[in-house]
Amino acid sequence: MGCFSCFDSREEEEMNLEKGRDDKMERQQTENSNVSRLSSGADRLKSRGNTGSKRESSGSKDGPDVNIAAQTFTFRELATATRNFRQECLLGEGGFGRVYKGRLESTGQVVAVKQLDRDGLQGNREFLVEVLMLSLLHHPNLVNLIGYCADGDQRLLVYEYMPLGSLEDHLHDLPPDKEPLDWNTRMKIAAGAAKGLEYLHDKANPPVIYRDFKSSNILLDEGFHPKLSDFGLAKLGPVGDKSHVSTRVMGTYGYCAPEYAMTGQLTVKSDVYSFGVVFLELITGRKAIDSTRAHGEQNLVTWVIHSILCQAIMEIGQYTHGTHKSNMSTV
Repeated sequence: MGCFSCFDSREEEEMNLEKGRDDKMERQQTENSNVSRLSSGADRLKSRGNTGSKRESSGSKDGPDVNIAAQTFTFRELATATRNFRQECLLGEGGFGRVYKGRLESTGQVVAVKQLDRDGLQGNREFLVEVLMLSLLHHPNLVNLIGYCADGDQRLLVYEYMPLGSLEDHLHDLPPDKEPLDWNTRMKIAAGAAKGLEYLHDKANPPVIYRDFKSSNILLDEGFHPKLSDFGLAKLGPVGDKSHVSTRVMGTYGYCAPEYAMTGQLTVKSDVYSFGVVFLELITGRKAIDSTRAHGEQNLVTWVIHSILCQAIMEIGQYTHGTHKSNMSTV
């Protein structure tokens, strides 16, 4: 069809426009369905979380009428907090926007302000999902949402500030004067992150699939206490007799479970695979994907599997030839 695209009829163009409107309506209905499922599960989620929250409820300006237990901010308040989003306040940036360090003028509290990219529907969708998720889910290993801003086309999220940055900051590309994490700290971070996932999968009702578990999304508080952040890709898990949720493949290359990447069928096991990748990062100190390494070593999981298989084959060969106890350092 691409060879004859210049000769498309007017009727076909109208059909394509109509299809586009139908697709957009279908996406909106899906979003509304997800919001409704979140809203219906709010009481159950809150009963399993921190019920002592003093935050007031407010309605979302853009979307279904859902009570959101988070403070609302004006864009001017957050611009003041971040000194007009100055470069020196920038903490990092990702696929959906930038994160700035700020100080709320009203309380003096130091916060992290995430400013979403205003281009495209994806940013708005991510904003709505993250506000709802973090308003309904509360656990010591999930980052706390303080509030949000929905002024005009501006979409911002305000979180507690995590002074030690992300796990990624402490694993990869360390400056010469920075000590690597000791083994106990690495295991402490792994255990805390696992508790956060356990809460999402087993305690939240309906279950929540994180869908973007990676070292850069594990933030560290004082004492290297880990908290999961960035819930824009989170998805409500299967309920009843359903085994999976079918969805467009999203996530980060290197962390995404292969069966999900190939089929679009999402389960809580997809998060477990991603946890395994982060655990390998903690053990080996390598990145999930590292294009600076040799071709066969760029993908961490592939490299580890290959190394294990090679080691097993060598050990079998050594045992067969009576050299099983030989010094493996020569291999």
